[in-house]
Amino acid sequence: MTTAQTVLRLRRLDLRAGDAAALAERDALFRRGAVPDPRVREAARAILADVRSRGSAAVRDSSARFGGGRRDGRLVLDGDELRAAIDGVSPAQRGALETAIANVRAFAEIQRPRSTRTTIVPGVELERRWLPVARAGAYVPGGSAPYPSSVVMTVVPARVAGVERVVVASPADADGEVDAVLRAAAGLLGVDALLVAGGVQAIGALAYGLPDEGVEPADLVVGPGSAWVTAAKVELVGDVAIDLPAGPSEGLVLADEAADPVIVAADLITQAEHGVDSPALLVTPSEALADAVEAEVARRPGTALRREILARALANHGRVVLVADVDAGIDFVNGYAPEHLSVDVADPEAAVARIRNAGSVFVGRWSPESAGDYASGANHVLPTGGLARGCGPLSVETFGRWSQVQRITRDGLARLRPTIRTLAEAEGLHAHRDAVEARFSVHGPEPRR
Repeated sequence: MTTAQTVLRLRRLDLRAGDAAALAERDALFRRGAVPDPRVREAARAILADVRSRGSAAVRDSSARFGGGRRDGRLVLDGDELRAAIDGVSPAQRGALETAIANVRAFAEIQRPRSTRTTIVPGVELERRWLPVARAGAYVPGGSAPYPSSVVMTVVPARVAGVERVVVASPADADGEVDAVLRAAAGLLGVDALLVAGGVQAIGALAYGLPDEGVEPADLVVGPGSAWVTAAKVELVGDVAIDLPAGPSEGLVLADEAADPVIVAADLITQAEHGVDSPALLVTPSEALADAVEAEVARRPGTALRREILARALANHGRVVLVADVDAGIDFVNGYAPEHLSVDVADPEAAVARIRNAGSVFVGRWSPESAGDYASGANHVLPTGGLARGCGPLSVETFGRWSQVQRITRDGLARLRPTIRTLAEAEGLHAHRDAVEARFSVHGPEPRR
């Protein structure tokens, strides 16, 4: 079958009749998950262990095997080199980067948390203190295509949060070169170093550091990537904090008969061109719209450089889901919990009001997902695989954590004393009780306030 033929038809899932086979397929989509299969995780675990043990040598060996390394073998570009790259891009490219950075920063600024103090009872004051992490590692996909936009999306919220040191990891292309616009984006954002590596080895280098290259271990590793990157991040849990397992990009369009099939098709293709494993779904009550969208998808030649990827993504992960009405479509959306959701129905705001599970929602035909990917200011690092049921987009809050500070006076502790004593005795933890009672003992020193 030729590539053109592969693109011609999207698989259909008709939920209008409610037959058992269709419902089973729906449920499988809902349970797709973001974490790769155990074999990928096992292989990722072995690579991580090697990087942790052998450092730079292991990264170079993995890059030689899987790709993503520089032609000259250098692993790290420092901040001075990144800043020098700014002058190597065109005025239009620099202007686009600066606009994207400004817009993402404007949205990030309103996300910065504030520490608070609360008096629980007189003499008992609790502080909820927010602090940024000291060192963050940001993974930016690459290889088949550079993603300077992901440099912006991962580094801007880190800088707004107040992270002291940010290291970006991204693979070189097939020729062993690092994209000039990507380097310029890192330079404009004051990235401390760019680690030229991809996949599991890059995640391991960010997490464990490369002492001989001057790369310290990160406190937090963030960023989207392939199934291998996702597996590596999941394996890190317990060693270093991660944002979320953001896997293959996915898009869902909820549309009715009022939608323009040309626009709907364009939005489906937008997500499919990310990778061969990127789902692209149209959910609609209109069979006529489904037919028109399918014809438009077949008519479009796609992006020439990504044609093979488009063909495979749509053939394997493209679907038209037919539902009874828009309400049923909303139920499907909430069950699927897409990364990107485009809403193009007669009353979009009424539909959006009922959407509970989606990473980023694009309302109406003038809100393309491309705007969120590059320029609107919203972050494009989003939960995939259904994780939008419980996770949100990458944000300023991701780059920090809360600690609790407790200030208690003698009078305050006296008020808490009976509660502590009773519960500690109920649990059989008498040392907990005694730690309080010792402070009030007539034989001990006068407790300090």
